[in-house]
Amino acid sequence: MPKNVGRRPESESEREDADTCKRVKLDPDVSGPVFDFKSPATLFESLISPIGSKEFFGEYWEQKPLLVQKNNPSVATYYQSLFKFDDLKEICRNDVFYGRDVNFCRCISGKKKVLNKDGKVNYMQLKKDFEQKKATIQFHQPQRFKDELWKIQEKLECFFGSLVGSNVYITPEGSQGLPPHYDDVEVFILQLEGEKHWRLYKPTKPLAREYSTEPEDRIGSPTHEFTLKPGDLLYFPRGTIHQADTPTGGSHSTHITISTYQNNTWGDYLLDVIPWLVYDTMKEDIELSRGLPRQYLMQMSSSADSARKLSGFLRGLADQLENGKETRSSEMRKDFILNRLPPYMGNTSDCLTQAGKLPKLSDQIKLRFKDHTMILVELDQERTDESRDMMVYVYHSLKNSRENHMMGAEDNEEEESFRAHGLRFSWSHLEALKQLWTVHLFLATNFGAHGFCKRLRMGEGGRMQALRSSDFFQLWPGKEKVRTADAGDQS
Repeated sequence: MPKNVGRRPESESEREDADTCKRVKLDPDVSGPVFDFKSPATLFESLISPIGSKEFFGEYWEQKPLLVQKNNPSVATYYQSLFKFDDLKEICRNDVFYGRDVNFCRCISGKKKVLNKDGKVNYMQLKKDFEQKKATIQFHQPQRFKDELWKIQEKLECFFGSLVGSNVYITPEGSQGLPPHYDDVEVFILQLEGEKHWRLYKPTKPLAREYSTEPEDRIGSPTHEFTLKPGDLLYFPRGTIHQADTPTGGSHSTHITISTYQNNTWGDYLLDVIPWLVYDTMKEDIELSRGLPRQYLMQMSSSADSARKLSGFLRGLADQLENGKETRSSEMRKDFILNRLPPYMGNTSDCLTQAGKLPKLSDQIKLRFKDHTMILVELDQERTDESRDMMVYVYHSLKNSRENHMMGAEDNEEEESFRAHGLRFSWSHLEALKQLWTVHLFLATNFGAHGFCKRLRMGEGGRMQALRSSDFFQLWPGKEKVRTADAGDQS
């Protein structure tokens, strides 16, 4: 892996060019709901407002920072409700542990010093240490405890199609928790309490794939420097070097970092789809089934002939893609659907409590939780022999655990949980399933949907059958004309 290299001092002109972080200030009389939860798209629009999504993804996403200073008391009040220091008193009544749930740390002489105790967190002791040791409280994945954050992050996962995590940072006045570093995620920072002084630096590894600290003497002068106040929003791309401290003479600072797009790149996608593409092609192209040259694996480097051979195989795969060959991403999709948040249902504890009825031929039917379901074509998981057929699996996140979101799990726990969350169909159902996913409303008589729903109710699929038909379908009253959904339709 290439090493980071030192950077020469920047000239004034270079710094002016780099200082392209747009500062947007809103008038204080802006009123109305802070976030619009009508759909994932409207939520994101309200999060970055007044910048629109088109401008954001065209000019800022993966490119440069954006600072939105909303200057609105109602926004500041709402942001504070998301998480405040006093919330820890109630949260610590649960099984909250150092290391897993809370890190207690401080930046001393440019290095991170972890001051965690052992075992369960005691709120009064944590508060005492916070005041005396001037260290930062880093609380992991607060959406597990705060409903409004669950609501926000679940919608953002639907919007991005990628996992969305969060951490809360509470720092005493006159202190800094972390040294200069960069992250492997796209970052949205919401200032909740107090003020935080930020310095951003030009990336040494643009769009970094891993977290790393950087010493002060290698990062040069800040390209951006500002202080966040309650209600402010800051975005910056992965790889952006940053550090932040709480100014002296004021109160503590609380901010939440909402992050996404970890390992969600074209490179990761290729690592996922290429094995399937090669597997399928080997069935049709005998050249891929021919043996390697003798002692090929014992050689230190490849010969020119071998390189040409590999290049030819890769060009053949590329030609197949350009000619319409379907790609099958399996592991990335599974990871997302398995580990994402379940739908936010407000005061309803279970989104699958509706018993439902088998649709009549005259009924109109609407697909439920479309954003939380996924169709994959895979080898039959119920068999282990080489003659396994391809099967269609409808996976869902309706029964995912909010309490374990982004916290990791043992491999055997993940496998068992994953197998229980979906439906299994024979290959012959693929086209019918695709049609269900592309139609907003449909009649029960369309493409044999009535019989299809019967098969769902009867539980075709053995161990994968974990839902009733009513969990995926609901009767839709009225006589609205059946239409094909636009690409941007949200459920």
